[in-house]
Amino acid sequence: MNFLPTLRELVKTFQAFDTYSGRHIRSLGLTTSQFDVIATLGNTQGMSCREIGEKTLMVKGTLTGVLDRLEKKGLLTRQEHPEDKRSFLIAMTPKGQALFEKVFPAHLQYLEAAFGPLGEETLLALEKQLKTLRRALEVSSQD
Repeated sequence: MNFLPTLRELVKTFQAFDTYSGRHIRSLGLTTSQFDVIATLGNTQGMSCREIGEKTLMVKGTLTGVLDRLEKKGLLTRQEHPEDKRSFLIAMTPKGQALFEKVFPAHLQYLEAAFGPLGEETLLALEKQLKTLRRALEVSSQD
């Protein structure tokens, strides 16, 4: 079985998405990492660094730098975590929440232009196939 054409197409598809999405995010005055954190924290009461890292898939060093820059912009705060004194609770400031409410819907609308024409049936089929591939890779990585 020759899976290399599928693998190449998967990588090319991600690269095309990253280019398309990133262009719009940069036009909003953010990096993709900053947008990822803002999108993750928006409409929440806050999260620990570990939780943000798990949801954004950013490594600790990258995440720390992104959080530092967002904090300097006044978009988030770090407070002692009420349940774990060894960690911080990262939360959006009112300015950060306002930015989330502006950029998140705008970016979803931007993405709709690319995904919308595919139609619901195609999107559901793609989602199902991608889940199947992910599960196969997860099972194989446990061996």
